[in-house]
Amino acid sequence: MTSGSLPKIAVVATGGSIAGVGPDRLDYILYPELGEHLTIDQSLARIPEANDIAEIQAEDMVSVGSTAIGVPDWLNLARRINELLSGDTFGVVVTHGTATLEETAYFLHLTVRSKKPVVITGAMRPPTAIGTDADLNLLDAIKVASSTGSIAQGVLVVLNNEIHCARDVYKSNTFRVETFKPNELGFLGYSDSDGKVVFYRSPIRKHTADTPFNVDQMNDLPRVDIVYSYAGADGLLVNAVRNSGSKGLVLAGFGGGTFPPLIMNAAIEAVQEGIPVVLASRSTAGRVVLTPEKVKHGFVVSDNLMPQKARILLMLSLAFVDDRGKIQEMFEQY
Repeated sequence: MTSGSLPKIAVVATGGSIAGVGPDRLDYILYPELGEHLTIDQSLARIPEANDIAEIQAEDMVSVGSTAIGVPDWLNLARRINELLSGDTFGVVVTHGTATLEETAYFLHLTVRSKKPVVITGAMRPPTAIGTDADLNLLDAIKVASSTGSIAQGVLVVLNNEIHCARDVYKSNTFRVETFKPNELGFLGYSDSDGKVVFYRSPIRKHTADTPFNVDQMNDLPRVDIVYSYAGADGLLVNAVRNSGSKGLVLAGFGGGTFPPLIMNAAIEAVQEGIPVVLASRSTAGRVVLTPEKVKHGFVVSDNLMPQKARILLMLSLAFVDDRGKIQEMFEQY
């Protein structure tokens, strides 16, 4: 980017509510079932102000609800972003459905090979509805991706004027526009009403180019499943995972990492069979820590990663290492 010129921003669309088309202006519920989406060019045409912020290159990668997004899409998206950022593109914006946005964001946080800005955004109300947040969220995402303050911050999630770290953010409400929350550590800054992008803190854990997770030549990742704990749960689901060919397992437990006895017995047997088991919590904040008993049985703990994000890190870890100690180190670093 030369002095006085606009930054070149690539906008990669994947579908979701931010592009959803409802049957009328009062529809906030039915549009995902209809499955119709605006193209990214149509979305950008709604915010001509973006052309005063950046030189925009737009493309539709896929056009689906994010419930349909999975590992093949993540790998394709990471490859495309890495390709875009290897040239003169200053930053990338990804539009995405909110259902799995936090997972895609964390996957990219670990696999993008550049310190250039990468921002993911979505919407809780489709652009066809009264009170939509689609337009402003997309405009804010372009602002954040165009900001020099976003360099080396990892992958950022921008909705509702807030800038979040991909590692920490999660969806907290089914319909409200303020649904995306950080864990108790807080969000990073604002894309604010005066047009400024302001940061107050930065991620400390390693990310993007500082991770070993180069997936550009990969076509798949090891399968990892999640089993959720509840009062009275037995080992049925853990045993199903053991017998399914899964390469790893994340257990979502109570509080600081406790589990129903029958789940724990089945998990111990899984570890003995060579299946790495990560202990996480169904709580939305706080750490799961190692204890002598957990070490004795060969478990890995998730630190403060929520189960759905612990699954992503375990999949990537298993693609590069096969030692329990090294996997635990990755959970302490990323």
